[in-house]
Amino acid sequence: MDKTDMKRQTTKRGRNEKDSRILRELSLLSLEANRRKPRQEELLTSLGNEKSDEQNSPAKQLRLSSENAGRQYTISIALPGSILDNAQSLELRTYLVGQIARAAVVFSIDEIVVFDESGMMTKDPNLTATSTKVQANIQMIHILQYLECPQYLRKALFPRHKNLQFAGLLNPLDSPHHMRRDSDCEFREGVVLDKPIQHGHGSYVDVGLTKEVQIDRKLVPGVRVTVQLQPLTKGSFGKMRQGIAVPCSMPSTKSGLYWGYRARLASSLGAVFSDSPYEGGYDLTIGTSERGKSVDNFVIPKFRHMLVVFGGLHGLEASLDADSELDAEDPSELFHHYLNTCPGQGSRTIRTEEAILITLSALRMKLASLTTVL
Repeated sequence: MDKTDMKRQTTKRGRNEKDSRILRELSLLSLEANRRKPRQEELLTSLGNEKSDEQNSPAKQLRLSSENAGRQYTISIALPGSILDNAQSLELRTYLVGQIARAAVVFSIDEIVVFDESGMMTKDPNLTATSTKVQANIQMIHILQYLECPQYLRKALFPRHKNLQFAGLLNPLDSPHHMRRDSDCEFREGVVLDKPIQHGHGSYVDVGLTKEVQIDRKLVPGVRVTVQLQPLTKGSFGKMRQGIAVPCSMPSTKSGLYWGYRARLASSLGAVFSDSPYEGGYDLTIGTSERGKSVDNFVIPKFRHMLVVFGGLHGLEASLDADSELDAEDPSELFHHYLNTCPGQGSRTIRTEEAILITLSALRMKLASLTTVL
């Protein structure tokens, strides 16, 4: 046997050994895959069942508790619109408002109050929305209201505006009252249509379904309204669906559904308290500052309407100084409790949008413990 034949056999033998090694590795991988397959199928089946349960139970996703108990309290937050002045462009301003709106919905906030900390709205009530002194406040309110509105109503309620130029790029709130067309829920948000109605009948309302709904009363066209849909019966199929116009708070107080927030503009820090929409005002007010007491030892009392106030770039002290109608030397005198919700912070400053998330997270567990109130 010459050297050439020996070299061929050696090469062939090496190739066979390599092929055998590859086959052994493939065999081991196959055995490992077979061992994992039952577990994977089990997990996929479990996940599929969970998804199926969630899809078949939309009311379960919307309810704040497993019991059909209404929510008998409200939570409001207040912040200065001037925080938008720290953003360098309209896109960044819009994104900042989107962060605040998302935080409010995640923690089921009922009211967002935007107040002017410059004092100019109080000194000159004739200031227009185009004034640079109030533009940030107006812009924040405008975007907050737009985001809270269900998508199928925005075209009817919000004409094109520069403030909303980049609002379509924001993450959706996906709040429970932002219904899909096939969502099954007792309540829906709608807008009154400008359609002729017969004498003694109510207005037609677009509630995001394939057909409009007729409510129990006549309302001005173009007005947003909360509608309680009447149950479908065997004889009602194919007919105009009926509904009842109800207060926007009813889905929350009756069924425990979170139904979005309302956005309110206050001319000053003092107006946040004095212009409260709730009878008797806020019975629990909390101010936030690094100079406050630690939230760790805070025990939240019973309440009906709670307000949490956040400062701007220069804290609540700047808002107090600009409001000549408030008779207080220190912001802590304005609140029932003055809290530091992030003791031992590593940064010199905490941005307002960060403070909202930190504070609401710290208060969430304390709220959950108030079973007698909730």
